Amino acid sequence: MAMSEDATETGGRIGLHSLAPAPGSRRPRKRVGRGEGSGTGKTAGRGQKGYGSRSGAKSKPRFEGGQMPIHMRMRKLRGPHMKKSMPFEPFRTHTQPVNVGELERRFDAGAEVTLEAMRAKGLGTRRDVPVKVLAKGELGKALTIHAHAFSASARERIEAAGGTCVVVGDGGPSSGGDAGPSGAGARASDAGA
Repeated sequence: MAMSEDATETGGRIGLHSLAPAPGSRRPRKRVGRGEGSGTGKTAGRGQKGYGSRSGAKSKPRFEGGQMPIHMRMRKLRGPHMKKSMPFEPFRTHTQPVNVGELERRFDAGAEVTLEAMRAKGLGTRRDVPVKVLAKGELGKALTIHAHAFSASARERIEAAGGTCVVVGDGGPSSGGDAGPSGAGARASDAGA
């Protein structure tokens, strides 16, 4: 709100009596159907005939004039086995990837790589999402890595470098295969990394 011009010109006190909208911020309502000279007479800007000219006409989102709408024209893939299938979320497993190449860059040889240590180095920072170690990059250091899951190729690289894979929650080193929240969703995140 701005002061009225009278208050500013006379140097009067600012108060509720002298407040006014900023110049140009408020415009008078357009009064339609008030004669042809106004530009919005007779049909009041609605055109002549059709649904839009009737009283109570509504512009509905996603309505395409009666033709088959886009959400019904699109294909629908059934089953929970693909990312683009329906339903989308209930069967998807979420993991956050951490690649062995990142561990190589951020940790020294012989380090104990816990989830907290990864977070401190900027890896696996989403607290409620399980961490899965993937095999992108090279690893030449012996590291003891704690995570919720390991891809098979990541496990091979870690153990080939003399390191150990510890699955969080199992209480000790794991032996062979995927562990933790692997499944279709984790495999998909492995492929996407």
